[in-house]
Formats: sequence, structure tokens, C-alpha cells
Amino acid sequence: MGKLDVAILRYLTAEDFRVLTAVEMGMKNHELVPGSLVASIANLRHGGVHKLMKDLCKHRLLSYERGKHYDGYRLTNAGYDYLALKALTNRKVIASFGNQIGVGKESNIYTVADEDGNPLCLKLHSLKVALLLHK
Repeated sequence: MGKLDVAILRYLTAEDFRVLTAVEMGMKNHELVPGSLVASIANLRHGGVHKLMKDLCKHRLLSYERGKHYDGYRLTNAGYDYLALKALTNRKVIASFGNQIGVGKESNIYTVADEDGNPLCLKLHSLKVALLLHK
């Protein structure tokens, strides 16, 4: 999984997160989500979505794969992590992100803080997205 570059989180737009969410929703029924379906779910124009998905692939939040019968996009573990971080910041659970303090074969552990500056630990699982906050 590697280190999580949270600096990218600062530069992602609302449309980027709409695309990431659309790919996540499309993956409920598809192994590879076609670009047209992503555009439909995200309610964005197809041409604009293509550029956004290309940029998200460059940051390794999405991966583009060609299958035997069709090709499409898949959300990476980093993409899931960024969606989870965005949800936690929107809920005002975490306000700042610190150093990586633990690395394992199934998860990474980071120091974070809430809005009051209270230190917390954030565990991001790499096999599936499961977040555990410990005080």
C-alpha cells in the first residue's frame, strides 16, 4: 500500500470526489466500471469525466483496466482511503493528518487529530476499507 500522500487530498475538487464516489457505486454491480456509467452516476459530462478519471489514474486513485469483453475503471485502495478521509473530515472527526506510525501487511496506522487538537490513531486497512479510531 505504501505511504499515503495526503497533500493530494488538498487539491482534489468536489468533481473528483463525485467521480470517485461514482466509481465506488458502479463497482457494486460491475468489476470494471465503464466511463459512460461513471459519467451517468456522477451526473457530469462524459468528456469532463474522462479528463478527471485520467488525472485520478495519474494519482493512482483509480486504475484503468482492459478486460476480455470490456474495459473500465476500478477504485484502488488509495482511492478508498481518500474517500474515507473525505468522509471523516466532512463529519469533523479528524482535522489534521500526521505521520505514519505503523505498517503491517494488512493495514497502516497514522496519527491524526480532531478539531480540538486531541491526538487520535487512524488505522487504514488495505484489504478492505475499515476505519478504526482510537483515543
